Amino acid sequence: MTWLVDLIHEFGFGIVFLNVLIEQLGAPIPAYPVLVVTGALEGANLTRLLALVAIAVVAALIADIVWYRAGRAYGHAVLGRICRISLSPDACIRQTESVYGRWGPKSLLIAKFVPGFASIASALAGTVGTPLSTFVLFDTLGALIWVGSAVFLGSLFSSTVQDLLDVLTALGKWGLLLVAVAFVFFLARKWWRRTRTLRSLRMPRLSVQELAGMNAQGVFPTVIDVRDASQYQRARIPRSQLWRDISRQSELAHEPLLPHEKHAHGLVVYCDCPHEISAARIAKQLQRAGFTNVRPLVGGLEAWRAAGFEVEADELSETRSVSPGTLGPLIP
Repeated sequence: MTWLVDLIHEFGFGIVFLNVLIEQLGAPIPAYPVLVVTGALEGANLTRLLALVAIAVVAALIADIVWYRAGRAYGHAVLGRICRISLSPDACIRQTESVYGRWGPKSLLIAKFVPGFASIASALAGTVGTPLSTFVLFDTLGALIWVGSAVFLGSLFSSTVQDLLDVLTALGKWGLLLVAVAFVFFLARKWWRRTRTLRSLRMPRLSVQELAGMNAQGVFPTVIDVRDASQYQRARIPRSQLWRDISRQSELAHEPLLPHEKHAHGLVVYCDCPHEISAARIAKQLQRAGFTNVRPLVGGLEAWRAAGFEVEADELSETRSVSPGTLGPLIP
């Protein structure tokens, strides 16, 4: 264990740069503890503490701009890949969309404190066309707050952190094994949570070709969109209803859909999440409310558009989407 502490002493800044960069790119390797430890080891050396903060912020900004560019170039498809890399629950996409839709770039100020939010928020900023200058401003401020808090805590509790390192050093190989076991447990817990969520939402699904075929035959199931309202306005499957509008009409979210007999051809629920996780959750909720014929749409709106089927959009959204310098490429 002594060699690891010596390594942090010798190459602490380089380790911090790589750790922050890799974590912000999506890998489930937490950088905050390393920032705290490195801040503690630097102690009261203000110059080195400021250099540490600057290096970590630059690393975070590089990674975030990569995801911003990816979101701008490839749209919503990027978000699912981030979840798979980070082992975060796929539902984090919908949560991020909700927060970013409400607060916009200001949400980047606290993004790095929320597990599964930072990388997705960066990609989402590119997807919805947030101007690069605005993104860089708020992302830099958010990185400063995140890194600064870790370094401050480390310097504030430097003696406590040093005592902990001394204990781990005294344990020798056992101390290193303890750190390794903690890291493996962290990864295993994230993987298990993700796997358990996906298993709990297994149910029959409907393909976009099947839905289009039903429509072509004059059979129109009730189609429910569970995405954010802004995404619904920009593009949606024809005749679909926004779940948020439905659920707000009554204390019981499903009550406006009653009676069950209104939906002779069933209900189809869609989103743009990997594995249709948000749609499956609402579908399960509707099943518990007595709706027997309800299925998530495989691939959601992205699959519908990729198959070349028609989409609807509000006129204002269509106008804004082609205005230079406003929202950029709008890919829900």
